[in-house]
Amino acid sequence: MRIREWQDILEDVTDRDVDSEGWRAVAGDRAGGVGEDLYLGHPRGGVFFLKTYAKNPFEVRGVGTQVARKLDDEIGSFLPQAEAGGRFAVQSPPEDEEHAESVAKRLETVVETHADAPTRPQDFFDDVMEAVESPAFGPMEYDQYDRSEHLEELSDRFEEADELLSAELEELIETDEVDRGFM
Repeated sequence: MRIREWQDILEDVTDRDVDSEGWRAVAGDRAGGVGEDLYLGHPRGGVFFLKTYAKNPFEVRGVGTQVARKLDDEIGSFLPQAEAGGRFAVQSPPEDEEHAESVAKRLETVVETHADAPTRPQDFFDDVMEAVESPAFGPMEYDQYDRSEHLEELSDRFEEADELLSAELEELIETDEVDRGFM
């Protein structure tokens, strides 16, 4: 298992050649410490596990790893389905000014289309993410104050990764001299 900075893991997610809207996520408070746990999964893209914390209001630090090459039915049962209320997206900035203008025009068309027709929030979100060419988005189960049962189950399934990432994150927290979180 290769532990790396959390941003490198998100780069791996965005580089996957898979259906961008097939991703699902579950996140919540980290057990026994400052920060949060996040699992991202895709049937063909794999399962990624990140532990992060806010060093200050402007900087997030963390570590992560890939814990499975594919998302099987057992692990997938702990990630939310398409009809879940929460949504998430991983974004990459436009490559240049011309690309930014193209994305802006597509986004404008999507907003105008949804303004003129009845729409569900999930449909609007999905269309916006496609317009801005998000490489990964989908339903998310998130609890900012606690840990969901599904997050606990995933942590139990990937206990070794949880312990290794926790140790690495604790080193970061100690090095950064951050002893408590923000509210």
